[in-house]
Amino acid sequence: MNTRRVAGDGTALLRRLREPAPPRPEQCAFCGQDLAAGHRHLVDVEDRSLACACTACGLLFQQPGAAGGRYRSVPDRCLADPDGAVDERAWSVLGIPVGTAFLFRDAVLDRVLAFYPGPAGATESEVDEEAWERALGGSRLAAAMEPDVEALLLRRTDRRVECFLVPIDLCYELVGRLRRCWHGFDGGAEVRAELDAFFERLAARARPLPAAVTA
Repeated sequence: MNTRRVAGDGTALLRRLREPAPPRPEQCAFCGQDLAAGHRHLVDVEDRSLACACTACGLLFQQPGAAGGRYRSVPDRCLADPDGAVDERAWSVLGIPVGTAFLFRDAVLDRVLAFYPGPAGATESEVDEEAWERALGGSRLAAAMEPDVEALLLRRTDRRVECFLVPIDLCYELVGRLRRCWHGFDGGAEVRAELDAFFERLAARARPLPAAVTA
């Protein structure tokens, strides 16, 4: 009786050891507190990287002069401008070689940078300032965009060019999603399906750009 019980317990133990450990929750980069899904992020403007933050630490770094201005809180707004459509001419002026890209202004470099999702992550390139002004510099979304923490996310399809003002962490989320399912030269059908679903959710979340926006 005891032998059978011990054998049964051992089998259960071996089964548990073979199972993958549950993922550990992400932690605040500043105080170590466990974080729930949907937590906020800060941008380290010197390293151009994202840091996870709890609510308290996020609020702390919103104070003027905190950490010498090194960290900036990422907003959560998503905006669209129904009256400011981006056309094929603007796409050509920017010289974007792929169908999806995000662009933001790096305040330290004082340059507009473009990133293209791909199988190895995001490929970076500098955007010529004159090309930026000709293509998007006069748009209301570009005028509302906050440096370092927000980006213009664009996608060109056979029908149109979509353009949204989004939090920068949303762009890197998209990069990660596409990297996990990328196959072949152009990503394949799975990447196209992921892009379709992502931009459908984004279109549902985005709000029209207000008549007057203070960046």
